[in-house]
Parts: sequence; C-alpha cells; structure tokens
Amino acid sequence: MMPNASTGILILDKPAGLTSHDVVKHVRRATQIRQVGHAGTLDPMATGVLVVCLGQATRVSEYLLGHDKAYHATIRLGVETNTYDADGEVVSTHAVDIDRAAVEQALAQFRGEIQQVPPMYSAIKREGQKLYELARQGIEIERAARAVIIHSIELRRYQAPEVTVDVQCSAGTYIRSIAHDLGAALGTGGHLTALTRTAAGPFTIDQALPLATFEAAAREGRWRTHLHPIDTALNDWPLVVLSEPERLRALKGAPIFSLKLSGTRCRAHDEQGNLIALLVFDQKKQWWRAEKVLALNLVP
Repeated sequence: MMPNASTGILILDKPAGLTSHDVVKHVRRATQIRQVGHAGTLDPMATGVLVVCLGQATRVSEYLLGHDKAYHATIRLGVETNTYDADGEVVSTHAVDIDRAAVEQALAQFRGEIQQVPPMYSAIKREGQKLYELARQGIEIERAARAVIIHSIELRRYQAPEVTVDVQCSAGTYIRSIAHDLGAALGTGGHLTALTRTAAGPFTIDQALPLATFEAAAREGRWRTHLHPIDTALNDWPLVVLSEPERLRALKGAPIFSLKLSGTRCRAHDEQGNLIALLVFDQKKQWWRAEKVLALNLVP
C-alpha cells in the first residue's frame, strides 16, 4: 500500500490576531491542499497549540475535538467586558483590594466538575444562529449552564490586578468564562487578557510549529516533514493488527467476528503497519466493524 504523503496532523502555534479558520486558510494556501480543517477553535487573541488535520486526517477530527486541553492564562481583575476578554467593550470597573489568599480561595471553587455558562460571544448555536451573531445585534439570551471538568487550576502569579493561572480542563471549557466568573466570585469583575493553549490531547506547545516557520518550510517544499500520523492523536485507543482477510472485511464495512478485544473502539493496522480503519464494537451483535475507513498510511 502506498503511503499518502499529504495526509496527517500538523501541530501549529497559532499567532495572536488570527482566527483558527484563518490558520486553516494559510495552510491550504501553503500546501495547495483543500482538505484541511482544525480540531478545536482558539479565539483570535489566543496563541498556542492548534491541531490542524490534512487529507484523510480530517475524517477523524471529531474524535480529536473531545481531547482534554491545557492553558496558561492571564486575568485582569477590576475590569469586566462584554466578551469576557480584552477584545470587548468595558461594561464595569471596580477597585481591586484582594490578597493572594482570597484569590486562592476563589480558585478552589473552579476545581472538579462545574457548571459553566458560556459567553454570549461564542460560536455556540441557538436555533441555527451563533450566539456571537446575536450579541453583535445587542441581543442577550439566557444560556444553559454546561458541565465541564477542571482537572486542575493553579495560581502561578498574582500581582494585583493581574492573576496568572495554569488550567487543565475538559473539551468545551471556556477560559474566558473562568476569568469572568473568578472576577464575579471576588466581587471585582474580571476579564481574560492573554491565553496560550499549552496542550491539546497528547500534543504540547513544545511540539507546536510557528505558522511562519511552517509557511517557510512549505516554500522550500519541506512541509510534509512536519506531519504527524493520525495514530499519534489517537494513541489512547487500543491497537489491533488485522490479518489480510480481516483487512478486506474492514475495508468493505463487513462485520469482523474474530477480534478478541476489551473496550468498544480501536485503531486497526494492516500487517504492514498502515492505519486502515477505526473500528467500533457492536455490543448487541457482538462484532466489530469499521466506523471510519482510512486505508492509507498517514505520513511519508
């Protein structure tokens, strides 16, 4: 099986000022590949790890969206904005007479599973319309709180009025909401002034390539050397090597009865080590089948 040299996962360090979709457009332009998407939005002001999928890797982006994330964030107490970040309009100001112990105590309420209300300025849809589109029309609506998990939130620095924290959290967590809610808990108001995503699933900021560096590599025809195989993004899935008859059944979407695995999903390699499919287990029928057929190895 010939490898697909234009399929894989790119880990970029998103620069401030670009939307995540802007980065996708840059990658499309640099690689001349249309099949490009990202797996987890970063706000324009944010920097850090952006997982970009190329080629067949776009077909598994839905699984990558659910990965835990980690962030390094700076929060400005005493100023509340309508977007919960520095890009918004100031809606209130307050004096900040808070010591470090009070900040530590307030942060404790954000650990574990919490109910978080998303910002109005977000891409969440209500009846087909994104909330930020309503917000720009001056419309604010009630938003249902959503359960998110804050695995850890650690105070790294406090020099009033600025709070710097490191956060490890489940997918779907809004750090802007944490900034806003922390300010509310302290009675000062607050908003997010800087945000860097330091990890997304197994990928860390140390692996992230600056966008400008990637574009320079593309001009020199070297961009493919920066691709990661899909396997690296799904390394928490069990791996099974299929025999040739099993491989053929997987590619046809036919049930596979011969696999003896625990769990309900796995990565499937052929005997040459190529990732060919993602399999799921049907509990009722007691067989495995391909949920996604990829068929090609993912890096040159």
